[in-house]
Amino acid sequence: MRIHTFPLGPLQTNCYVVANELTNEAIIIDAGMQPRALLECAADYQVQAILLTHAHFDHMGGLDLIRKKTEAPVYIHANEQEWLTNPDLNGSSRWPMIEGVMQTDRAEHELADEQVLSLAGFQIRVLATPGHTPGGVSFLIDDHLFSGDTLFAHSIGRTDLPGGSYEQLITSIEEKLMPLAPETRVYPGHGSGTTIGFEKVHNPFINGNN
Repeated sequence: MRIHTFPLGPLQTNCYVVANELTNEAIIIDAGMQPRALLECAADYQVQAILLTHAHFDHMGGLDLIRKKTEAPVYIHANEQEWLTNPDLNGSSRWPMIEGVMQTDRAEHELADEQVLSLAGFQIRVLATPGHTPGGVSFLIDDHLFSGDTLFAHSIGRTDLPGGSYEQLITSIEEKLMPLAPETRVYPGHGSGTTIGFEKVHNPFINGNN
């Protein structure tokens, strides 16, 4: 497995090309704005899927272009299927000055908690981690966790936007993420990477509960 990281757009949203260099296949995790660098990397692989951790505009703002270039199907949790088509839900109508109002076609596939996807030679475990958004998910591939805006280094996702819930987010982290192996590497939606073990000890939002 080779993981390529691209902080995209004005909000520097971390988007990932996860490549299987044995098969020359890949998946894309999140579809940020201004995705040219990501697409240049993805062109080296046969992209099997575009997986969305959630549907806030900074994570789906490049989806139209990425879909067009890769012809790959899109996966999102069922609770946020409508967010792709509704700028009021995905937040782009609230901040149109960033990159304009955004909407795109519905996803081809809907995700469910504890579903396992077999894509690009990987077994990808879907963990429902709502709280930042109602349909937020994290993706676990071996000991690599793509946490979207659920868990960050030293922090957690914001919960003050429509559909957010602090209590639900903490429950998601405690029940779904903290039980993972301490060495699990975390690839968040913004900022630098971390590990589950480090966050158990040092994250001020959760370390008092572990």
